[in-house]
Amino acid sequence: MIPIRDELPTTRKPFVTVGLIVINCVVFLWQIVQPAPVQENIVFTFGAVPAQLMADFQQLPQFPAHWFTLISSMFLHGGFLHLAGNMLYLWIFGNNVEDYLGHFRFTLFYFACGIVAALTHAVSDVLSTVPMIGASGAISGVLGAYLLLYPKARVVLLIWFFFFLRFVRVPAFVVLGFWFVMQLSGILSSPINQAGGVALWAHVGGFIFGFAVVRLLGGPRRPKPYFA
Repeated sequence: MIPIRDELPTTRKPFVTVGLIVINCVVFLWQIVQPAPVQENIVFTFGAVPAQLMADFQQLPQFPAHWFTLISSMFLHGGFLHLAGNMLYLWIFGNNVEDYLGHFRFTLFYFACGIVAALTHAVSDVLSTVPMIGASGAISGVLGAYLLLYPKARVVLLIWFFFFLRFVRVPAFVVLGFWFVMQLSGILSSPINQAGGVALWAHVGGFIFGFAVVRLLGGPRRPKPYFA
């Protein structure tokens, strides 16, 4: 089940959403052209490592040496499918949230969601020395915002099962609600540090934060009514 697009038009050009996608793709291309040892060093230098972040927190008010990784980790990815999946979700749902918030507030919102997501992951496993990379924490916040703002917007899904192939239109609350339930079920069914290599707590933390704050950042402007 793969989302292809939504059917909710926008009134603003999604400059920030497109810019984030371009930057992520450029950084990924830069990653993969490096020799293997350099690629590994990039991940461990710029990825968000829970143990390092928590050690920095305990040493405040000294300068937090590793907190830059809360931002840099959002632009690294572990492979083409990792990048493609994240950018697909950002493209489908990010433009409408940017349309609601405006370019500047959407930028702040996106990075705030990513930071909260990374910290949620760090708190869930404070001793982990495994770096977390990827934009999915920030994008999870975008999904939470979209669910709150446009729950009845239609999303086109590609349903693929062996030789069965079909496009279906479903409300956003079904797609995003199912996605969120899957993250929670993954957490409940796996030990904290053995969730199949996926930072599920980051997804949940980013999603809840985005859902909770998007209206606060949006001010008096209201999302456009959607007619199904």
